[in-house]
Amino acid sequence: MKRLFNPQSKTGYRLMVWTFRIMDLFGKPDRRLEDFRLQTGNVVVDFGCGPGRYIRKAADQVGPNGHVYAADIHPMAIDLVRQKIDKYRLANVTPVLLGDKPGTIPDRSADVVYALDMFHQVDDPVTFLEGIHRIVKPKGVLYLEDGHQPRSQSLDKVQRSKHWRVARENEQWMELRPAA
Repeated sequence: MKRLFNPQSKTGYRLMVWTFRIMDLFGKPDRRLEDFRLQTGNVVVDFGCGPGRYIRKAADQVGPNGHVYAADIHPMAIDLVRQKIDKYRLANVTPVLLGDKPGTIPDRSADVVYALDMFHQVDDPVTFLEGIHRIVKPKGVLYLEDGHQPRSQSLDKVQRSKHWRVARENEQWMELRPAA
């Protein structure tokens, strides 16, 4: 799929953020988290968090005894997340700039990981899914949205990783559990 803009560039990233802001005027992005069964005390990872559209709701749902890691590859995303942390006093949110190293999310620490509207941009989906498998607890869950690709393509990538099984799915996302 040919992209209209490079989300890694500063200009492309700014366009994406403005697109989300306009979309959010007409919809409630927080509703996407309702099906994810976040609970008080959970450790949650918003993987590919972008400008942090979901971190406030996630932080509220996991409460002061839970924690949210807001992870993204773009430094501008992390800057926007830090601004939201300060603005809304989100003491239980940690921004994580992803890069060549695995980051600061501890192994087998996450109860729930969600990766929304970004899977189509992942260059190496097998490595990506292996990395998420590393941070998810054995009974944890990954909610993976297809992004701008057909479900069949997403399923193929998941199956090639050999780390995940589909527990349930709907039109928006797949609920993946670590494979036995």
